[in-house]
Amino acid sequence: MKKISCLASGIALAAVASMAQAGDVRISVTEYSSKTGPYFQKMAKQFEEANPDIKINVEVTPWDVMLQKLTTDIAGNANADLAIIGTRWLLDFVEQDIAEPLDGYIDDEFRGRFIETFLSPSVMDDKIYGLPVAASARAMYYNKSLFEQAGIDAPPETWDELKEDAKKISDLGDGIAGYGLQGKEIETDVYFYYPMWSYGGNILNDDGTSGFGSEAAIQAATMYKSLIDEGLTQDGPTAYSREDVQNLFKQGKVGMMISAPFLANQIKEEAPDLQYGITAIPAGPDGDRGTYGVTDSIIMFGNSENKDEAWKFLDYLFTQEPRSEFTLGEGFLPVNKAVSEEPAFTENEDLKAFAKVLPDARFAPVVNGWEEIADVASSALQRVYLGQATPEEALSRAAEEANRILGK
Repeated sequence: MKKISCLASGIALAAVASMAQAGDVRISVTEYSSKTGPYFQKMAKQFEEANPDIKINVEVTPWDVMLQKLTTDIAGNANADLAIIGTRWLLDFVEQDIAEPLDGYIDDEFRGRFIETFLSPSVMDDKIYGLPVAASARAMYYNKSLFEQAGIDAPPETWDELKEDAKKISDLGDGIAGYGLQGKEIETDVYFYYPMWSYGGNILNDDGTSGFGSEAAIQAATMYKSLIDEGLTQDGPTAYSREDVQNLFKQGKVGMMISAPFLANQIKEEAPDLQYGITAIPAGPDGDRGTYGVTDSIIMFGNSENKDEAWKFLDYLFTQEPRSEFTLGEGFLPVNKAVSEEPAFTENEDLKAFAKVLPDARFAPVVNGWEEIADVASSALQRVYLGQATPEEALSRAAEEANRILGK
């Protein structure tokens, strides 16, 4: 009897230990669109059906407050096991020993699923700290109907041509703007980098100091201010976020704007009669071009108590079918090789246009305090757009502030 009781107790303890190891897995995801939450809930359900001992809890957070939420959760040791982050935040997470390196879970087969261009931004000190869940670049959308009405045969190749075309379109009247210029919230700084890169500038100089005060940066800001002053943009750009400008474009009120692949999906769903094209961002006088390459990554937190279960869910998310559904639904570029070879992508003219600009893609610099530096740039540009400072004044001050953050 005693032996049986001991055996039963041993079995019970083993069962409890097994249940403890299985645990629940929490994943915090950023809301890219109304499809994001339902997609992850669907993936969680499918995974749970195949793995009934693991429960996946999905937490959806708006993108613009995601970093704040993560920071608060981490400070209170209340963070999820997995989270989607902007890859540009990753360096800070790694240096604070928050992100778990994933190399111990990754084998050659798993790594071979990815297009290396999109995996590499999450590799630091030869360790993989994140998996690219979303990838995109930026290109210029243009309204073909407005181009036709304005007598424009082809999209502009240079910024000088863009200004000429913007005037022709704005002259159509009826509240139509030639060029949609973003002036608030996320990526306000990025909208300025496009011409800065085209004029030969960089966010950081070769010595690691800020490039905001360079001649190229001043040229870019001066050009944008001239578009505003001459009435070639929508009124009051500092009141418009990226989404606001996209909405104007979908309404047929903007001739040209720069955005990501997901705008094409939105147009098809919300403005199916809109005739649009996608082309490269204009070049500068020497033929230079630059587009913004972006990846968001899923990371595992170092304090997770369910790392094996969390990894199992990651492994599932990055198989072909789940990746294909997410990428198509949200309108991103494929990060998996197998997905990129599917007809839905190889025969998609919109995505082909974005694939063409990838050789010009530049990523946010991997430096401490990047988000703070981006805010400094955005604030400087807002002062320029509002006429509160000249480009030289605002950008010189921004460069000084960025160098302070960089420790230069």
